[in-house]
Amino acid sequence: MIDYHNMKSNNVLIIGAGIAGLTAGIYAQKSGFNVTIYESHHISGGNCTSWRRKGYLFEGGLHWLTGSSTDQMLNKVWRETGVLTDGKRITHTDPFLVCDWQGQQICLYRDVMKLAAHFNAVSPEDKPRIRALCRDIVRFTGFNIPVMDIGGLKVEKKAPITIGKIFTMLPSLLRIGALSKLTVAEYAARFKHPAIRLLLSSVITPEFDAVSLLATLGCFASGDGGYIEGGSLALAANMAKCFEDLGGRICCGKKAEKVQVKDGKACGLIVGGMEIPGDAVIAASDTLAAIDNLFDPPLREKWTLAMRANTNQRGALLMCTFIGIGVETDLSGSPEHAVFTVKNPFEYAGKNITELGYKHYAEFSGYAPKGCTAITIILIGDTYDYWKQAREQGHYDKCKKELIDHILTALEEQLPAIKGKAAVWDIATPLTYERYCGTFHGSWMTVTPPGAKRLTYAYKSRQIGNLYFAGQRIMPPGGTPVAVSTGRTAAQYLCRDFGVVFKS
Repeated sequence: MIDYHNMKSNNVLIIGAGIAGLTAGIYAQKSGFNVTIYESHHISGGNCTSWRRKGYLFEGGLHWLTGSSTDQMLNKVWRETGVLTDGKRITHTDPFLVCDWQGQQICLYRDVMKLAAHFNAVSPEDKPRIRALCRDIVRFTGFNIPVMDIGGLKVEKKAPITIGKIFTMLPSLLRIGALSKLTVAEYAARFKHPAIRLLLSSVITPEFDAVSLLATLGCFASGDGGYIEGGSLALAANMAKCFEDLGGRICCGKKAEKVQVKDGKACGLIVGGMEIPGDAVIAASDTLAAIDNLFDPPLREKWTLAMRANTNQRGALLMCTFIGIGVETDLSGSPEHAVFTVKNPFEYAGKNITELGYKHYAEFSGYAPKGCTAITIILIGDTYDYWKQAREQGHYDKCKKELIDHILTALEEQLPAIKGKAAVWDIATPLTYERYCGTFHGSWMTVTPPGAKRLTYAYKSRQIGNLYFAGQRIMPPGGTPVAVSTGRTAAQYLCRDFGVVFKS
């Protein structure tokens, strides 16, 4: 029997040490390839990242991990890639989200029975809709993101979907058709109580279809969706360690400038003006940016044109402005994740801000100096042109200061304990994500309009041999589950094309 771990004859070059790139690298390295990852940033993780400012850690990526429960098929993948290890602490905050409404705390509980009783007490007139909501949540407790093997692949150990898994997923599959025609906002608008509407539309992006909302709530109710100890940085660091322990190499601060092609095949990269030879290339950076910038001429295939056309639709690219605030007070005991209506709405980038959500990390060790708390706020919306214009006109820092003044005013009214206690703040705009993560216009997910088909794009080029793709754009909407899944699949196409046994 061939020992593929010792073979290491084929050199694979991966662009991007985000979750997709690290996943592809781990599985390719396990399967006998010699893998090097080139990452433009100085750390691994891509969009799954956090950063420190004056002793405060701002969680910039992970809020929950789908697949943290052993009942999920993704759990096996997270374990194979080094993310979940025995003894790793998983936190399930309950209630997941709280709304302060006219002096009353209205809670979105993970437990379905507790949620039903609470919502019914808050809004008896919504009982029929609450009953329907809870039925939908229960249906989606069996929902699983499938982990399968591609056809024609030699595998060391197969990953089939069992009849049992199909049976548990059936109730959710029967609801997907109807729910996919509604946005989260439209699903929430069915409720008469404004606080329930606000809670439901604040779980995830309101523009997503309602399937995403119910899949998320079902994930929580099933005991999945926990926050792993250390968050984004720990997740990425664990994967990087797993990859390097296998013999892989990560070159941070090294931006891939072009994919080299010879005789119709990818044969290397240009990095820092130097030619790096390779037998195959996996582009695990943002695919939208990659197809335009990494090829000369730009890569134009049927699937890339479809991706560009779909993401050119207004609102298709999901962007955010991320705000981190460090306050010199301990918020332990107060709701960890909350949403509230702003007493004095303000304008930001042409939009009237009437609600704000925040998350604090007072209960997590290492996120702030003793007795202090790190707070994060995310404003969803396409503000790329607003910030680009501000930078070009020299108003970038001024616009940041104006925004943080509005945010602090609203937050101090909601949380009087932090008034005058802000020690540090930081704002990451779409331009920040574009600069550090290389994402197209700083977007980090893709919205599929309600009723539209969720498209999965090509994992390998049709024109260029030995060229593969992975990452958030390949399978909308994106996120860590998509990143790890597409990275694994890209590695499988690589193995199949080279006649190598895929090892997990």
